[in-house]
Amino acid sequence: MSHEAGEQPVTEQVVAEGPARDTPRWARAAIIGATVCAVMLVGAVLGMFLSETLTKDEPTTPGAGSVEVGFAQDMSVHHLQAVTMANWARDYSTDQEVRQLAFDILSTQTEQVGRMKGWLMLWGQPEQATGAYMTWMTEPGGHAHGGGTATMPSSGNAPMPGMATNEELAKMRSLSGKELDVYFLQLMLRHHQGGTDMATYADEHSSLSALKQLTSSILRSQGAEMELMKQMLAARGAAPLT
Repeated sequence: MSHEAGEQPVTEQVVAEGPARDTPRWARAAIIGATVCAVMLVGAVLGMFLSETLTKDEPTTPGAGSVEVGFAQDMSVHHLQAVTMANWARDYSTDQEVRQLAFDILSTQTEQVGRMKGWLMLWGQPEQATGAYMTWMTEPGGHAHGGGTATMPSSGNAPMPGMATNEELAKMRSLSGKELDVYFLQLMLRHHQGGTDMATYADEHSSLSALKQLTSSILRSQGAEMELMKQMLAARGAAPLT
């Protein structure tokens, strides 16, 4: 499992134990919610600091329609669904390995969302795109969703490649035990595949230092997590979604 430097702000003891299993559900939700807010705030502060530090010698601020703004807006939405799924697995799985992976994902991606929202604030751009998703991926041979060459993993009517549909999320919430663990791993593996394609495209089409630092981090951490999830699925007698 990958642990990116500076991206795991919560101690290993908290990761291992989390809220006590006999703690009321509303209390566990409050504890996790407070932790997520704190991590996102750390990410936002870090994002604003890095953007100011790493872009001070760069000539322009990214504008609407740019790869940088589109990536920050869309990847924030993409990440937040991963956080939602990971929160569910962290709270409802009884498998310690699955719960550890879920916590790692939600803490890392929450910090990254905070970082991207910090950029958008500095750039004077809205946190979410006002039009269609994925319009920033338009280069020939790219992976534009709904146009161009769509090579990223698809999930039916999901808003972006790799994301789960509402029906898939409802199914995950209906499961328990090993079935929950396997389906969570399958959905999250596909989600990571879509996310890493988005990060690769942004990395290849932007020269912004702060963004390239983040995309490099995403590709390293999610690449390692994808390999781990494949191993975990095989150990449970299951295969990735096709």
